[in-house]
Amino acid sequence: MDPNLITDLQSAEALSFEAFKTAVINDYKIAFESRQASLLGRKEVLTGKAKFGIFGDGKEVPQVAMAKFFMPGDFCAGYYRDQTFAFATGIATINEFFSQLYADPNPNHDPHSAGRQMNSHFCSPFVDEEGEFLDLANRKNLAAGIAPTAGHMPKAFGLAYASKVYRNVSVLQNETQFSKDGNEVCFATIGDASTSEGHFWETMNAASVSQVPLAVFVWDDGYGISVPKELQTVKASISEALSGFEKSRTSNGIYIYKVKGWDYAQMCEAFEEGITIARNEHTPVLFHVEELTQPQGHSTSGSHERYKTPERLQWEREWDCLPKFRTWILENALASEQEMISLEESSRAYVMQCRQETWKLYDGPIQEQKTKTLQLISELSAHDETGRVEKFYQELLSNTVPFRRDVMSALKKTISILKGKNVTHAVEAYYESLLTESKTLFNSHLYFNEEAPFAVTELPDGLIQHEGPAQNGYEILNKYFDELFAANNKVVAFGEDLGKIGDVNQGFAGLQQKYGTSRIFDTGIRELTIMGQGVGMAMRGLRPIAEIQYLDYLLFGLQILSDDA
Repeated sequence: MDPNLITDLQSAEALSFEAFKTAVINDYKIAFESRQASLLGRKEVLTGKAKFGIFGDGKEVPQVAMAKFFMPGDFCAGYYRDQTFAFATGIATINEFFSQLYADPNPNHDPHSAGRQMNSHFCSPFVDEEGEFLDLANRKNLAAGIAPTAGHMPKAFGLAYASKVYRNVSVLQNETQFSKDGNEVCFATIGDASTSEGHFWETMNAASVSQVPLAVFVWDDGYGISVPKELQTVKASISEALSGFEKSRTSNGIYIYKVKGWDYAQMCEAFEEGITIARNEHTPVLFHVEELTQPQGHSTSGSHERYKTPERLQWEREWDCLPKFRTWILENALASEQEMISLEESSRAYVMQCRQETWKLYDGPIQEQKTKTLQLISELSAHDETGRVEKFYQELLSNTVPFRRDVMSALKKTISILKGKNVTHAVEAYYESLLTESKTLFNSHLYFNEEAPFAVTELPDGLIQHEGPAQNGYEILNKYFDELFAANNKVVAFGEDLGKIGDVNQGFAGLQQKYGTSRIFDTGIRELTIMGQGVGMAMRGLRPIAEIQYLDYLLFGLQILSDDA
């Protein structure tokens, strides 16, 4: 063999190993910083700076592994344990994590929800400020999390189903802003205990029947708050319970992988294989990630020492994914002990710096309000013979970590005590200015594009024929749908009995034959995921018509309509 070629191959191999080593160390760095954010986050709640905290500690290593295979154009519908994934994909920063924990209403500090969501609910924008869709096919996309456990699963199915539509509907092949040949995968994460919800089972059945690129990651730490999985799931194993869903050579279904949440190498291998199948073949996959832990318990609302045995707590300390990852790095000579210590020290300092910077951004405006309020109240205390205004002053003065409501309360109570003495003009003016500011901070953007005026279209003269022939209602609807599908290629329609027979009331009669089974199609009896299917598909630029046969059936889809639509 040519010596130069051997040298080139050796150099390439060395570069490949260096790139691998760098990637692994970076994954550990992200995981370690995420753990430090969780530890500091809990302290912020316990010291009164935040009201509630729920974190992703114990889930860091699986999430840096899954993030390696999350490509531009992909979507993720997750829940409140996914902070490490958000950091690893670049969709969120540690500063934004703390801003959300403090419920900072400034959208420049918390662009995910401006302090309105429970913490650790992240998202990425799908539309610009004018309401026009962004280039979703070239961005990493994270759908907003919602608090109800498993409530995001129907939406995840819709996000995945959109890839099937974009791949199979030929007239959509040029919609490259939204899809590249339907190659996008929807990732969905869920806690093991939440798989007991009906939303999860209906979604898994719908995905298995429809064959869509949905990759579900189940974080299994053995508990749903204090209730062990033996009381949550048949056979105490969601992968065993779902075994009848597994795909074979002669059936549809899903592929199921069981991995250990502390085994970085195993997870990378399994995730790459499963996600590649989902992307290429449009077969849903489920990763049952076992033997995970919760180092700080479920949330700041309680302590897991109350319900876990000393033996279980000791096991969790030994099998915590982060130190196991560290040991694996050292055993494989990817870094030295001193290099790991140096990385950890700098990461701790960085996370602490992020916390301090973020707290100043959040607390600064409130401290300014406090200072001005104290000045205004102090000028009025002499007008109160009861001493109550002075009491309000002292209470606010001694409150080192006030909330906006504490400032507002002190102003309001002062106005109430001195009402009628003609001395509260300045206090009232300041109070009203804070009310106006609060309306902008907390009551705006409740609905999309809420300030835009409704467009009123005047119909041309002669368009409506008052003396026209009488027609059945379904015939009018059928003609409208026909024209709509002809005019807009992004319109799709689905529901029970909607496709082949054209709906029980015949509003779609003959349209499936005209526009194809990929645009007008039947579904199973699953109203919840019909609604979720519509929501997810709309998020990806399609114009779905999700048909529910009768009004009573709509109640099954009420939760998804309430939280996502």
